[in-house]
Amino acid sequence: MTAPNELRLLPWAGPEGKPCYLSTDDRDGFMSRLADGIESVQLGSAAELLEHAREALEDQDVNPEDIRRLAHELAGSLRDVLRVATSRGDLLTVTDSHDA
Repeated sequence: MTAPNELRLLPWAGPEGKPCYLSTDDRDGFMSRLADGIESVQLGSAAELLEHAREALEDQDVNPEDIRRLAHELAGSLRDVLRVATSRGDLLTVTDSHDA
């Protein structure tokens, strides 16, 4: 079983927005693959949203409500991307400590 400091932060939140963690030694297990897939979707969505934001900011006729909605979507996407970055950084740290 995984040591407590080797838990994987999952790319979704639990009840009340609390982080979810995975404890497993199997990086190819169902939950690990599910988390990898969701991270991939989140990163792809963030890239698409960033392009949409760039286009909207260049549009002089965009209305304030659309900008507000875009800002809300960007904030959610940034939260997801930060969770992915944190999780992957933690995984790198665990991998490095096993190599030492």
